[in-house]
Amino acid sequence: MLSLVAALPFPTIDPVLVSIGPLAIRWYALAYIAGLLLGWWYILRLVRDTALSFADRGMQPKFVDDFFVWATIGVILGGRTGYVLFYNLEYFASRPVEIFYVWQGGMAFHGGLLGVIVAMWLFSRHRGIGLLAVADAVACAAPIGLFFGRLANFINQELWGRVTDVPWAFVFPKAGSDPRHASQLYEAALEGALLFALMWFLVYRFGASRKPGFLSGVFLLGYSLARAFVELFRQPDPQLGFLFEGTSITMGQLLSVPMMALGVYLIIRGRRVPA
Repeated sequence: MLSLVAALPFPTIDPVLVSIGPLAIRWYALAYIAGLLLGWWYILRLVRDTALSFADRGMQPKFVDDFFVWATIGVILGGRTGYVLFYNLEYFASRPVEIFYVWQGGMAFHGGLLGVIVAMWLFSRHRGIGLLAVADAVACAAPIGLFFGRLANFINQELWGRVTDVPWAFVFPKAGSDPRHASQLYEAALEGALLFALMWFLVYRFGASRKPGFLSGVFLLGYSLARAFVELFRQPDPQLGFLFEGTSITMGQLLSVPMMALGVYLIIRGRRVPA
């Protein structure tokens, strides 16, 4: 039996970092704060570098602080709304008050992405900036938030992987005694660290910041490919399972398809712009 296969014990990490009376500071919340703050710092660094052309395209350093507020609202509202609509609508329809219990987890990246896109569109109209100028800067920083978010998923013992006999499997106490893929760490590595490194290379070595939409396209395509791949090892959400009978297609893979298409379009469009 797989449960008898040697596996890594899950590290003893309390999801609550500090508890003071009824106030609890959770790793999950800190991950979002860290991702947003580091993302804000990195975007500010990018737009201040005159050699990268972000400022020339309209994304001025003075706008970054203002956009941080818009992005935070977009991430939280979009992420939570996406989780409710895409992954657990029946549950929340009968418990609508729990929609606001964001500290318990339950955020969908694809919903958060839509929320940020709406925030970028509104912000660009408000400031008179081209949408792609904002989107390209944000795309460079987005993997930072993904990295910390997936680490928080691991600490929370949520979104775990499928049962496996690989030697690096973990036994998640909340998921039973079988060893499983640490799919949260796979996503942190691919969607976070690797994608961030790729975006950094394209900005600082390829001059991609001069090609409107190119960086946004790379992020969308890179994330969707990484997500579709990791879904092969990730346990589907129990309330959804596999979407189509006789297949192993998951909701995460299905939602990644339009991202792939848009990413390819933006890359092709951006490559046509002279550097």
